[in-house]
Amino acid sequence: LQYGIVLDAGSSHTAMFIYKWPADKENDTGVVSEHSMCDVEGPGISSYSSDPPAAGTSLEHCLNQALRDVPKEKHASTPLYLGATAGMRLLNIADTQVSDTVLRAVAATLKTYPFDFRGAKILSGEEEGVFGWVTANYLLENFIKRGWLGEWIQPQKKTLGAMDFGGASTQITFETRDMIENPRNEMMLKLYGQAYKVYTHSFLCYGRDQVLKRLLSKLLQAESYQETVSHPCWPMGYNKSLLLSSIYDSPCTEKERPSLTLNTTVTLVGTGNGNLCALYVSKLFDFTNCSFSRCSFDGVFQPEVSGNFIAFSAFFYTVDFIQTVMGRPVHLPSDLKDAADTICATSWSELLQKAPKLEKRLPDYCAVSTFVYLLTTKGYSFNNHSFPNIAFQKKAGETSIGWALGYMLNFTNMIPAEKPSSHKSMLYNYWVILILLFVVTTLTSLVTAICLLRHSKSSII
Repeated sequence: LQYGIVLDAGSSHTAMFIYKWPADKENDTGVVSEHSMCDVEGPGISSYSSDPPAAGTSLEHCLNQALRDVPKEKHASTPLYLGATAGMRLLNIADTQVSDTVLRAVAATLKTYPFDFRGAKILSGEEEGVFGWVTANYLLENFIKRGWLGEWIQPQKKTLGAMDFGGASTQITFETRDMIENPRNEMMLKLYGQAYKVYTHSFLCYGRDQVLKRLLSKLLQAESYQETVSHPCWPMGYNKSLLLSSIYDSPCTEKERPSLTLNTTVTLVGTGNGNLCALYVSKLFDFTNCSFSRCSFDGVFQPEVSGNFIAFSAFFYTVDFIQTVMGRPVHLPSDLKDAADTICATSWSELLQKAPKLEKRLPDYCAVSTFVYLLTTKGYSFNNHSFPNIAFQKKAGETSIGWALGYMLNFTNMIPAEKPSSHKSMLYNYWVILILLFVVTTLTSLVTAICLLRHSKSSII
């Protein structure tokens, strides 16, 4: 077996994935699987801007696990990558020098391990979207698969669209035949000799954590930064005091930063009002400006959504909460809206009773469910016909869906651009020989048996 390690350095946390695949089948599809994974303790690496060396140190526990999980004789040949996403993109906007220092500190730690370190970089939003799309379709064998004789088969299946919802950004990526009016949103890919025209866009500041900060900013603005402010998306019976600095420490909110000192404390009191919550969440989108024939929001071109989609990361966790904790099905947009209204109307004590282990995230499910409803319906224009085509999933088989696997496949060149027919597996030839031998042996046995039977009959006569 060969191994590969990818560290997914997200805005709120870092996860390490170890992949494995048979060494003699590097260009096969469907053979890469998740060997193990590890969640890094603490926040994302972008949170260590004031102490960059600590960003590297935070990864050591998981890297030590990798030393155990990957056989020692494979360490030197195991590629190790770190890809940072929207949290580091935001830090890079705020202070390029600091973001470079954090990346250097992380790289310095990674280099001390005996793996084949291939670099630590900040992914663009488009890379993150496309790698997530590649991962999902690769795992579901939509590009190519192995036939039972070991031969290559292009299954002629349509690809799935991919929707990712992280801590600081959200991505939508899907194959389309429509004209893509903005060249920045178009990606032409050639995988296994097949050309794919893919639409992709990454919305920075539309990840879960940044949405919640922007929402707080809108609420404080509306009530003129009073000492006590009502929060319609928080449940009745829940309140919390926050420093303004915790809301305005991001490029996503700095344009709305008040003239008050940022060490001012405000208290937010939950009122559990679903309609008012939806009104404030809708203010996070701009649906008015569009210089193209059609847009999603914020003036971004988007063709009509088509085909099946897979929605992962916080999309999955939000819908999973609705289905498992609230006991509500999600088949249509109205189901999602009704569920969001129900969560908003549920008191803090009731929510705690339903899911005590989720206490930290519980107050925000009303806002996040409302956001997912508005993003998918008003933003991306999913309707009663297309919404049921979205599968909210965390994994495909035993492998997590996200950009990490697509990133590794791309950088290890494990998805070739040429047609696979030119390098059919030797397994195919072996199967053909075995089947021919089986047929010849069976026929020989049959002929022998008939001859013996005739001989025995003539002997009796």
